[in-house]
Order: sequence, then C-alpha cells, then structure tokens
Amino acid sequence: MGQGVVSLWILGAVLVLVAVRKVGPLSFAIWQVMAAGAAAVLLTGQISPAEALRAVNADVMLFLFGMFVLGEALCASGLMSRLSMVLCGGARNVGQLVGILLFSMGFFSALLMNDTVAIIGTPLVLFLARRCSIPPKPLLLALAFAVTIGSVASPIGNPQNLLIALASEGNPFVTFFRYLNLPTVICLGAAWLVLRFFHPGLFDRPLSAPSPEPVKDPALARLCLVAMGLVMALIVLKVALFFIRPGVDFPLSAIALAGCLPILLFSPRRVSILKDLDWSTLAFFAAMFVLMAAAWGSAPFQRLAGQARTRLDSVSEILAAGVLVSQVVSNVPFVALSLPLLQGVGVKAAMALAAGSTLAGNLFILGAASNVIIIQNAEKRGETLTFWEFARPGIPLTAACAGIYGLFLTVF
Repeated sequence: MGQGVVSLWILGAVLVLVAVRKVGPLSFAIWQVMAAGAAAVLLTGQISPAEALRAVNADVMLFLFGMFVLGEALCASGLMSRLSMVLCGGARNVGQLVGILLFSMGFFSALLMNDTVAIIGTPLVLFLARRCSIPPKPLLLALAFAVTIGSVASPIGNPQNLLIALASEGNPFVTFFRYLNLPTVICLGAAWLVLRFFHPGLFDRPLSAPSPEPVKDPALARLCLVAMGLVMALIVLKVALFFIRPGVDFPLSAIALAGCLPILLFSPRRVSILKDLDWSTLAFFAAMFVLMAAAWGSAPFQRLAGQARTRLDSVSEILAAGVLVSQVVSNVPFVALSLPLLQGVGVKAAMALAAGSTLAGNLFILGAASNVIIIQNAEKRGETLTFWEFARPGIPLTAACAGIYGLFLTVF
C-alpha cells in the first residue's frame, strides 16, 4: 500500500473516531484521537519529523496560548463574571436579560474566543438563573448560541476563523468586519426571536436582577484590565495600519502574547494559571497540523482536491458544507482540510467557510466544542441540556442564520 494511501486511511480513522469518540467501553477525547493520528503518520513514515515540525503553525499555537492565559486569568479573578453581571443589572424582565446575554456574550466571544467565554459564562448564567428564579435552560441556550454566532464576526473569535485569517491576504479584522459583522448582529437578534418562540410567556416575566458580587482577586483583575486594554489597542492599531500604512503589519499572535504578558510577568498566580490552562486544545492543534500535512501531501488527496475544487465554487455550497460536514468531522479539521481547496477562489468563499463551519455549532450539540464545554460545566452544577432540547431551537436558528449570511455574502 502506498504511503499516500496509508495517510488517508489514518485520516479517515481519526475522523471516524472524532465523530463517535467511543470504541466499546473506551471513550476518547478529541485531542487524544488527533494525537494518535499524528503519531501514526510519523511512525509509519508518512511524514518526517522535520516536516512535522515545520507543519505546526507557530502563529496559531502562540495566539491560542496567549488567549488561553488571558481567559484563565479572567475566570480566576472573577472580573468576567462581575462585568457580565453589571451588564445584566439593567434587565427588567427575562426577555431583556436574554437579549443582554446574547449580545454581551457574543461581543466577548468575538474578542476572547468562544471556548473561553463558554467556560466563564456557564457558572454566570446558572447563578443568574438561581438568583432571578428563572429556568436555567433558556439561559444556557442563549449562552451557547451567543458564543457561536458572536465568534463568526472576528478572525480571533474561534479557532477555525483563526486558521482562515492566517491563510488569507489583507487585514483579517477589516475583512471579517466588512462581510460578517452586520449579519452577525442580525443573527443574534434572530436567536432572541427563536428563544422567545420556544419559551412562550417566559420573556415577559418581570425580574429583579442581582447586584454584582465582589471580584475574587482584585490584583489579578487589574492585570486583566491592562491585558484587555493591550489587546483592544493592538486590534485598533492593526486595523488602522491597514488604512494608514498598508505595508506595515504585525502577526495576530502578537496581540494574544501582548495580552498575556502582564499576567505572566506580574501575577503571583502565574503558575496556577499555567497549570489550569487548556493544554489539551493546544495538543489537539499541534497534532492536527501534523496529520493534515501528511494527508495533504499524499498523491491520492491531491487528486481528490483537484476534483473538489470544481465543486466548491459558490457561497451557498460552501455554507452548506460547513454546517453539515462539521457535524461529522468537527469544524476545525474540516476547515484545515478545506482551506487548500479554496485557494484563489475569492474572499467571499473564505468568509462563507468561516460562517458555515461556525454556525454548525448551533445545529446540534456536537457541532462545536463550546457547546460541550457549556453542558459539561452545567452538569457539574446539576443542570444539563439534552440533544433534543438543543436541536429544537437550534435547527430553525441555524437555517435562518445560514440564509442571512448567504444573502449578505451573495448580494453585498
């Protein structure tokens, strides 16, 4: 059997295991499956150690590391919960509370990455549900839909967008804002309407929102404010340079690294923050780069790629593929495989790939890691969402959002 065929068999086995995540009594985390696939292509000689090392995208790894440090510090300090509760303090009924959650969590997701907000937001919405005496499931759904939809509009909103941004030309913040910002705002409004429809009578219930609790670690919170200020300043600078000095630029990883430096340099809790970091996601990405490089370099995959290029030629097809295929193979591997196929087909194709692969998280629970994070954290606190409880509003919302993004990308 040729080397190229072996790498494709390994890739196929990995994608199946990512979908089922269980063999008999054994359960596997996604990062473990991906790491096993990377080890397999190395051990079978499908890719050399030197090629594997070159395949790992240092910009992605450094960006994720920096944002994970900032996210963990925000969670540990209690600052994120306080900021969110301050925003929710003006709500006079459940409908207003859900609206504030959707748009605030969507904004934070675009800035801090959706998985980070999913981790921080779950205990927050459960706390609000208890203090306001309202059912927790609508708030959990609002959080899940908010972090998914909100992350569409930013090149740093989720890992798949980051891959697309790094593979694209021009300034990614300008591109994502131009094509995806307005439809994202509309889709957040659509999420509010869908949740209201599926919870009749609840949204008009009056409530008295709780007052914010004190920050748990004021010193760490101050460092987080400095870090977030640096991130925002560098984002503004990167956008400004695109218009003022197009030839001057800096990598996306510089934004995240600048954001984590105040915490790593000056916080006495740096060791515990690093210990609690999401290392498994970093391992997943490193392994994915190795496996995808081995598969992409194989002759059979190159032939398949040539055939696929002739089919992925419209916004609607790319959107549909992103939503549906991501349910099976997960959105990040899908994007990693799709990007080489879309080289030279235009910026709208890349934006359709970003929108479709991210919207997949609204269809079913397993469509996004952020959904799994929310449900796992909720179950630790005695609450959950079943497959049907999520899919019931998720299916019409995904269809509506796909239509909205498709319309904007086609017409404008």
